[in-house]
Amino acid sequence: MRKFFLLFILCFSIISNAQQAEIFKLKKFRVAVLNDSIQETSGLNFFDGKLYTFNDSGNPAELYEIDKTSGKILNTLKTNAENKDWEALANDRENFYIGDLGNNAGTRRDLKIYKIPFQNNQLVNDSLKTISFFYPEQNDFIPKNISTDFDLESMIYLNGKIHIFTKEWASKSTTHYTLDPNNFANQAAHKVETYKTGFVVTDSYYYEKKLYIVGYTKKTEVFLDIFNETESGIFFKETPKHFYLGSALTIGQIEGIAVDEKGIYISGEKFYSPIKKTKPFFYFIPKDKLRL
Repeated sequence: MRKFFLLFILCFSIISNAQQAEIFKLKKFRVAVLNDSIQETSGLNFFDGKLYTFNDSGNPAELYEIDKTSGKILNTLKTNAENKDWEALANDRENFYIGDLGNNAGTRRDLKIYKIPFQNNQLVNDSLKTISFFYPEQNDFIPKNISTDFDLESMIYLNGKIHIFTKEWASKSTTHYTLDPNNFANQAAHKVETYKTGFVVTDSYYYEKKLYIVGYTKKTEVFLDIFNETESGIFFKETPKHFYLGSALTIGQIEGIAVDEKGIYISGEKFYSPIKKTKPFFYFIPKDKLRL
């Protein structure tokens, strides 16, 4: 009975908050349960039309090519990089950028992005380079587990720069910074703009002058925001399309998004709560199903 009561209260709270967004039931577009090897998937990225993912902290330092229609693993790419807390993946059509930048407690002073050339479907590990960075605005490194505004799980490559979008637990916002991918000294992230999302951002993707971001709230609400690029590399001057996708209790902890000419691909890692355990699901939304 207590479990049922908790579920009722949580669902009522979720429905009340979700009414502020357009409801889009992601569950209808479930494709598959992801393989156990990628049950902690933390991002998605297209490189030459092939879809890649990876796991976050505590897992092998590997990228996985997955099938776009089934989510099955097609290829495994090993790296020489350390997986302290991988959370983001991007590319510039020549190199993969792997973001080891998870920072739930806000204490890390070793934020980094691995730049690895990718040729003939192979990572050139001998040419791996490390991009180190810091936030000029952060002066406090006292542990604040899931209360810091300097967590990060999202990045894209655009116009010769790496663009990162923070996961702000306290402010429920995201701040857009840029980094120089060819600067291998410890560089200061350049602040560009901030937007009050109302949820924490877990992944992003840029496609055809639109920025897609996904994330969730502590109440397990999952959202998708789609921003227009109003100026080159600027996204937060207009209100985005705002979609409520469902509860993590049903659709999983959404951590990855990628977009191509056919539609939107979304992945979620396994999700545990006192109420329910949810499997790591893979979703595909055809282009014509989401009116933009």
